[in-house]
Amino acid sequence: MLFDTHVHLNADQFSDDVDHVIENAKQAGVEMMLVVGFDEKTINKAMDLVDHYDFLYAAIGWHPVDAIDLTDEYLTWIEELAKHPKVVAIGETGLDYHWDKSPVDVQKEAFRKQIQLAKKLKLPLIIHDREAHEDIVQVLKEEKAEEVGGIMHCFAGDSEIAQQCLEMNFYISFGGPVTFKNAKLPKEVAKNLPMDRLLIETDAPYLAPHPYRGKRNEPAYVTLVAEKIAELKELSYEEVAQITTENAKRLFGIS
Repeated sequence: MLFDTHVHLNADQFSDDVDHVIENAKQAGVEMMLVVGFDEKTINKAMDLVDHYDFLYAAIGWHPVDAIDLTDEYLTWIEELAKHPKVVAIGETGLDYHWDKSPVDVQKEAFRKQIQLAKKLKLPLIIHDREAHEDIVQVLKEEKAEEVGGIMHCFAGDSEIAQQCLEMNFYISFGGPVTFKNAKLPKEVAKNLPMDRLLIETDAPYLAPHPYRGKRNEPAYVTLVAEKIAELKELSYEEVAQITTENAKRLFGIS
């Protein structure tokens, strides 16, 4: 059984067939999924989904691209919602230097506030890092994020960055890009990572794995990520499924 630790079933791309997509995932052996809400609309939808399906859990936070829209009122709202028993993480939060909607200083402030919230609530963090590896590590260190740890979602850094994240109590998660033919770096990092700190995800509907690259991703495709990790680690598919699921349950406090 697999645990997709990052999926956006609350995205518009699934608005017409989310029940079918969830059923596909169950048929593929996906036992649990973490639905990530990152703004008002997607947080509300995530909460609806986890109330409807007993095997879905939620992470709620504010995406760095939209950091400029994060108000104190939204932070208070997130804090209140996070008391729901099926909210198991704060995020996704972090830094994104690819898009320029929100200035870097605004992103960093929103990131710091959400780390502080996670520590207050004693919940792990889901970290979004796009082209911002060194600054992500610096902020996490300065805010003592190791107190709660969390997940480096869809990790794209090198082994040195991965090691610094491991030392701060974070798990490293891989999605579709680790299956891409030209993806040397994530394969190298995944190969050398300790299995007790490794997680798998889809980030569906984005970043579909090979051979579906460029198409709508689905949580059922996390099987392809698990297969690639098994190949890289020279383990059986069943071992990867069991260990990554146990890792996720341990991090999220799911018995």
